[in-house]
Amino acid sequence: MKMCKVLKVSRSGYHQWIRRRNRSEWSEKTRKQKELEEAIVRSFQQSYETYGSPRVQRDLLDWGFEVSVRKVAKMMHALGLKASQPKKFIVTTDANHDSPVYPNVLKDKKVKADRPNQVWVADLTYIWTKESWLYQASIIDAYTKKNVGTAFATHMRKELPMEALQLAIDAEQPPPGLIHHSDRGSQYCSNDYRKLLASNKMLGSMSRKGNPYDNAIMESFFATLKKDWIYRQKYKTVTEAIQAIHHYLYAFYNTRRRHSALGYLSPKQYEQHYKESVT
Repeated sequence: MKMCKVLKVSRSGYHQWIRRRNRSEWSEKTRKQKELEEAIVRSFQQSYETYGSPRVQRDLLDWGFEVSVRKVAKMMHALGLKASQPKKFIVTTDANHDSPVYPNVLKDKKVKADRPNQVWVADLTYIWTKESWLYQASIIDAYTKKNVGTAFATHMRKELPMEALQLAIDAEQPPPGLIHHSDRGSQYCSNDYRKLLASNKMLGSMSRKGNPYDNAIMESFFATLKKDWIYRQKYKTVTEAIQAIHHYLYAFYNTRRRHSALGYLSPKQYEQHYKESVT
């Protein structure tokens, strides 16, 4: 062979070198493949098995892996990794009351949040436990999608969302003029809730009657919470449920869970990016 003459090696020696090189290249390829598989599994497990391929791919990019969403999806399928699927949303609002309601400020004035603590959205949901039903009131920042206040109780009286609102106020210290948007539930229309908004110089806003999707941010938040966490567990007691959901909200959702509407940043990361952009 001409190559053997040029390199001044025997034909057998040349073929041995080719085989060693191929083995080395195959070994390196196998090693990289194994590292990628391990990283995919790590991302999936760290997300409590909630991430699909788009979010896993974002983790991998942050960890230095150059890989497409399509390849990640293919590898996740091969590894048997499948994220939990959402269930259909059930409307729970009780709007059958004679209390006054706020106009839909967000829709009427075409307000779109462009900074933190400009618009908050609020709603209630329920969780089943073997002990009793548990009710959750939450408030989400419309810009960062951060959970700014959540309260729990075994009732749905006005005191429950009022507690969530007070927790949000204490934590965020929002400026005057913040828009508070909710559905027309009787709790949010109560005199005491309206007084709490007014005393903190907040502007009330409410969805149209019979149209819960006017409050789409909250519907999306609760759907995510239930898909990622609640529907995958069975709670024996109210205390157990509260502790588990609190962990999800403050140790994962706010700080780590990638949000597609935020460019796959977590709410806390998105908030930090905003603060850095205005300093």
